[in-house]
Amino acid sequence: MKKALFLLLSFTLLVLTACGNDQATKTTDTKDVKETNESMEVNLYTARHYDVDDELYAKFTEETGIKVNVIKGEADELLERIKREGDATAADLFLTADAGRLFRAKDDGLLQAVSSDVLDEQIPANFQDEDQMWYGLTKRARVIVYNKETVKPEDLSTYEALTENQWKSRVLIRGSENIYNQSLLASFVEIEGEEKAKEWAAGLVANFARDPEGGDRDQAKAIAAGIGDVAIMNTYYLGQMLNSEDAEEVKVAEGLGVFFPNQETTGTHVNVSGAGVVKTAKNKQNAVKLLEFLSAPEAQGKFAEANYEYPVNESVEPTELLKSWGEFKEQDISLSALGDHNAKSILIFNEVGWK
Repeated sequence: MKKALFLLLSFTLLVLTACGNDQATKTTDTKDVKETNESMEVNLYTARHYDVDDELYAKFTEETGIKVNVIKGEADELLERIKREGDATAADLFLTADAGRLFRAKDDGLLQAVSSDVLDEQIPANFQDEDQMWYGLTKRARVIVYNKETVKPEDLSTYEALTENQWKSRVLIRGSENIYNQSLLASFVEIEGEEKAKEWAAGLVANFARDPEGGDRDQAKAIAAGIGDVAIMNTYYLGQMLNSEDAEEVKVAEGLGVFFPNQETTGTHVNVSGAGVVKTAKNKQNAVKLLEFLSAPEAQGKFAEANYEYPVNESVEPTELLKSWGEFKEQDISLSALGDHNAKSILIFNEVGWK
């Protein structure tokens, strides 16, 4: 009797143990499925609004199986959203225009360092953050555009020369709140020092054709309207205008020449669109994979063809339009310096009355 009872208890215990193991297996399987689902996506917060970007995200998904969830908005709004969401943010990767904005994201503690041999191979060191917090993906030059009917290329030389008397009431540029202008002035602070940067800003204000207003395209249109003769613009805006579906924009752009300033001195100012991995990223490795994909030759070529941006990957040729403007010497500085001097640049703008 005792032996029979012992066998019955042993059998019962064996059944219960098997059931428990089965339940544990089911719990583990569920967790694995969840992790697999998470690992097959990346959440991108981006301030870029170009069709070519969406096409590249779709291509990335096709090649890797990783879905790109895209949240678009203005750069400052996205940064505030990431701050507000804190550790709960879904953001894995933050993408925006201008190294100055990328510096803000870094300075606010929103990004993390990543190490990638692929990124180091595909992106030159001066287009990376010195602490590997962000990487440049496309490049643009901030050039002088001029009215072909009233200005000759030989009349132009440097950014600094635009402060001379011959350009009185002839210079057009957007406002001081614009990050592109803040970064341009920051490059002067880095190269020439604060005092000379302030002298340049004050001299340019004295030669404004009007109070700053509008974007880069509006400066081009103001030249066509006879308000001024020269403007400081990013190259890709002119490329977009030349290939616009708006016939009037094409006509405006065709009347403008492109001049790369400071070729005999410090070089033309360049900046980037770029991205950094968010500090609390849940899908960090996928974010790095997307960065590597966007800096590879195929994607770099697409950026150049569709949006008239210069590739940061030196193995990729610029488009024919960009080549037609000629090769040029760039400022020899780390773009991290643009962020380092951003606050000082804003103070200088305020001091000299650049609205």
